Amino acid sequence: MPADSLTEAQRIARKRKVNLSTVIAEALSEGLRLQTAAERSEEVLAGYKKAFSGFSDEEMSILDGVILEPAARR
Repeated sequence: MPADSLTEAQRIARKRKVNLSTVIAEALSEGLRLQTAAERSEEVLAGYKKAFSGFSDEEMSILDGVILEPAARR
């Protein structure tokens, strides 16, 4: 572990009055949770790109709910 990270973890542990391993375990757990969430987001985005890759710009506009014809005058 880098020295500056260890120093910061020790500071947090002292401030919270918990042992150093608790702070390190929490930080590791949170980092892994964030990494998993980022990977899942990338998978979802890739899935959407694949699902909609065959549509033209006009078809995408229709799917997005954009009305392509001029509005009728009242």
